[in-house]
Amino acid sequence: MEPDSVIEDKTIELMCSVPRSLWLGCANLVESMCALSCLQSMPSVRCLQAAIWSHSVKASEVREVGEDNTWREAASSKPRNTSVMEDQNEDESPKKNTLWQISNGTSSVIVSRKRPSEGNYQKEKDLCIKYFDQWSESDQVEFVEHLISRMCHYQHGHINSYLKPMLQRDFITALPEQGLDHIAENILSYLDARSLCAAELVCKEWQRVISEGMLWKKLIERMVRTDPLWKGLSERRGWDQYLFKNRPTDGPPNSFYRSLYPKIIQDIETIESNWRCGRHNLQRIQCRSENSKGVYCLQYDDEKIISGLRDNSIKIWDKTSLECLKVLTGHTGSVLCLQYDERVIVTGSSDSTVRVWDVNTGEVLNTLIHHNEAVLHLRFSNGLMVTCSKDRSIAVWDMASATDITLRRVLVGHRAAVNVVDFDDKYIVSASGDRTIKVWSTSTCEFVRTLNGHKRGIACLQYRDRLVVSGSSDNTIRLWDIECGACLRVLEGHEELVRCIRFDNKRIVSGAYDGKIKVWDLQAALDPRAPASTLCLRTLVEHSGRVFRLQFDEFQIISSSHDDTILIWDFLNVPPSAQNETRSPSRTYTYISR
Repeated sequence: MEPDSVIEDKTIELMCSVPRSLWLGCANLVESMCALSCLQSMPSVRCLQAAIWSHSVKASEVREVGEDNTWREAASSKPRNTSVMEDQNEDESPKKNTLWQISNGTSSVIVSRKRPSEGNYQKEKDLCIKYFDQWSESDQVEFVEHLISRMCHYQHGHINSYLKPMLQRDFITALPEQGLDHIAENILSYLDARSLCAAELVCKEWQRVISEGMLWKKLIERMVRTDPLWKGLSERRGWDQYLFKNRPTDGPPNSFYRSLYPKIIQDIETIESNWRCGRHNLQRIQCRSENSKGVYCLQYDDEKIISGLRDNSIKIWDKTSLECLKVLTGHTGSVLCLQYDERVIVTGSSDSTVRVWDVNTGEVLNTLIHHNEAVLHLRFSNGLMVTCSKDRSIAVWDMASATDITLRRVLVGHRAAVNVVDFDDKYIVSASGDRTIKVWSTSTCEFVRTLNGHKRGIACLQYRDRLVVSGSSDNTIRLWDIECGACLRVLEGHEELVRCIRFDNKRIVSGAYDGKIKVWDLQAALDPRAPASTLCLRTLVEHSGRVFRLQFDEFQIISSSHDDTILIWDFLNVPPSAQNETRSPSRTYTYISR
């Protein structure tokens, strides 16, 4: 006879060799007759059965479990070569649920027989339900959890099948029946376009809620509020007039917005394609400077373009007709920088002064005399203005009004001309011909850190959130993390000094003394895994001289140059004849649309 340990090892080995599908989820080996039939047909099972019987009959106790769930001694008259299967088929009282347990101390094989339904079962069930109904909800849940924990996997499957349809509720249909249409509409209003399309196909009631709730209109309005591209497109295409109406009767039906949405998406895809492929409609403004030629700075909105010229003047242009509306004179040197808002225009000049003009009348409201040399750049926002100069200093001004501007602090530290400044509520950032970018605290004006990396002087810079993008006379563009001072990426491609740079959430646009404007993929540039050859999306070549300044939005780039022109690169209103041609050199890699 083999020792206990050998029998146990063989038992475990057998269970591991049997497919899990035969016994997984069974409380015992005979719970599934199909599984037992398969097991019995296996030679290894029959050998093991014989081994188990020959070993265990000596010390085993055969116990019978009665209806009262108490163990009773039962005599065994089975021959030693009787198999488990034969025990299973033994005739027993039909009113009993019998368990035969063949035990060798640590392992057992249990054979069960389901007892048929009895008259007492219904009474016992009714009594249980009666007690169950008297309990609190928490006690009921605790009891059911305890009950389920005593069940086998097979029974769990039956319970899951029973509960699943009970847990699936059409709340969108149920809410209007309770007079809660507005809640159903509010829930569905959070869906995106793809999900909203799918919801319309669920049933007629869902389609009715979407239609009567004007949910396609609300979706478009949400996109216009949150996405500048959608907002600008609504204004340019004219469908903004149908949005944000308080009364439903003021606008078209839901079907109008349902058909409008795919047209908007098509417009957006066309714009993106035009940016990638360099397709644009080009408009040109000839500035016709009287003396020295060159447009050093500009800013625009939907109605006008304001430019600062080398001939000391400021010219305001109608953006639609491209006609010159007004010329402001007063500076005795070239106008090198400017910024305006709805009230004032602020300009800096090589005559070392900063002038404040009324944006509507063109009247000079204030003249600031502080810097000793040319004012190279300035920025103002929320009552604060920062100017920088060839005299290597940075001036921080409190700007209470156009006529009430006082000097708060002068920042020194650069060893060469400070060419550009930018700031927000946290930092002032300055870049200089000394090859460095310096970071200062906006609130205290204290020095924070220096960003080193450019090999030559820095000519341009933009700062937003944590990102600083700078252009240099080393012909490169660098991306920096302002918080840690790390250089995130170096962009190479320009052949001469990078004079101007701007970026948004998608793109970087740069202009250089080589006369070229380059469009870069910002998100790819921030990804260290992206190959350098995939970063430049497009090179635009139309200027015949150095590019001095540019500004762009989702639909256009407006640039100025030493060639005395202002160019408007329109990527929205591209004529059909230009759809199949590209005027600017294409990039050197294949674009894969995500």
